[in-house]
Amino acid sequence: MSSIGTGYDLSVSTYSPDGRLFQVEYANKAVEAAGVAVGLRCTDGIILGVERLLHSKLLVKGANRRIQSVDEHIGMATAGLLADGKHLGSRARDEAANFRETYNAPVTVQVLSDRISGYVQAYTCYGSVRPFGISTLVAGADKTGPRLFCIEPSGVFYGYRACAVGKGRALARTELEKVLAKEGGVSVREGVMEVARMLSGLASYLAPLAISLSRSTAVESVKNDVLAIHLVHDDNQDKAFELEMTWVCEESGMKHAAVPADLLAEAEEKAKAALEEGMEED
Repeated sequence: MSSIGTGYDLSVSTYSPDGRLFQVEYANKAVEAAGVAVGLRCTDGIILGVERLLHSKLLVKGANRRIQSVDEHIGMATAGLLADGKHLGSRARDEAANFRETYNAPVTVQVLSDRISGYVQAYTCYGSVRPFGISTLVAGADKTGPRLFCIEPSGVFYGYRACAVGKGRALARTELEKVLAKEGGVSVREGVMEVARMLSGLASYLAPLAISLSRSTAVESVKNDVLAIHLVHDDNQDKAFELEMTWVCEESGMKHAAVPADLLAEAEEKAKAALEEGMEED
């Protein structure tokens, strides 16, 4: 069977002879070309961090944010087409408000992710629409604890302990899987030693991150998240970028809020110093 559309990519509701929906695959390509978004679930909360590329020096700092608040205790980050992310965020807020009005209780992260995924999947069923060109990380804390879900352009969603979407996603997932397999028998101190043996760049970062996920605090995860974004950004060194980070933890009153500016600045400085040190050693 042909690996290209050859006419079967003209409508999202048309299957190719080998059972593929090319429009959905093209939506995934839009995600893969976007800046990275990272979600970390830790012992006392959850963190979202994104790399926001600055395509012009005339842009206002902090504009066009890729992380949105959905409810008091839930946030979402997207990788892909910014306008699609804004629309999906609006829909998510409507779903959260509807749940609260109907049941007089805040929506859980899993229920909200399920509702959003159903909405995204509907856009793969009709020829008059196109799939959303975004992957979405939905993160928050509810009565079950910190939760993190990723919704793909096809409408499927999965729960994660850590997840990365956007450019570098495949490498990040591969490295996380390798290290998470050892997590039960590796201490944090042993993990640091393990990292020293690993290759430079993204791989050298992801190992200690995955090993320490079950033990890390929200503050420690902020610093790890910043370093991850700087390492992934290495492929886009010709473009300036800003870090955007939010969290839901005890320090934020278990509400979705921006990471304090002083903590973010400290984490960013340490991330740059670690990268420079790695380049000197190379």
